[in-house]
Amino acid sequence: METIFQYVIHLIGIWGYPAVFIGMALESANVPIPSELIFGFAGYLVFLGRMDFNTAVIAGVAGGLAGSIVSYLIGYYGGPPFITRYGKYIFVSEAKVAMAQKWFDRYGLLAVFLARLLPVIRTFISLPAGFARVHFIKFIVYTILGSVPWTIALIYAGMMLGANWEMIRSIGHEASLFVAGALVVFIMYYIIKKRKNA
Repeated sequence: METIFQYVIHLIGIWGYPAVFIGMALESANVPIPSELIFGFAGYLVFLGRMDFNTAVIAGVAGGLAGSIVSYLIGYYGGPPFITRYGKYIFVSEAKVAMAQKWFDRYGLLAVFLARLLPVIRTFISLPAGFARVHFIKFIVYTILGSVPWTIALIYAGMMLGANWEMIRSIGHEASLFVAGALVVFIMYYIIKKRKNA
């Protein structure tokens, strides 16, 4: 896998935004390419002046959405039997899908939003959403809303770390939990404040 990761970095260095888009599309379509790798290096290229921060964010979010739609459609039309039979051929682990399914069973459509900030689950959450045949437009909206803060956080971190951007790979899971926690706190604060003002 390390060879594949290095190749991904090489492609991003050559092709820039399209490679970020394709890399995130693959990651969100269940191919195990860490978003920390893609966004961390993209942030480094922003640091070098070879990429624009906002455009990199747009490419990352758009790619993640495209891959998520593919995963959603696989779940929608194939269902669990398809994953059981063909999952191993499309990089889908039944154990990881089951983990994502537990999140979806607990939080419903909200899981599509929250899971974008969590390691492993974010890659597979679109499948149970497809299994449940959730409203497609709502799925897209929740996917985008969940993807934006994670994308911004990682690209910004890569930009701030500069030549040390690879540190993101070692702290990626912890960073995702931090971003998720901060977002949950913000949402709770917003809800409480809104109820007080009602």
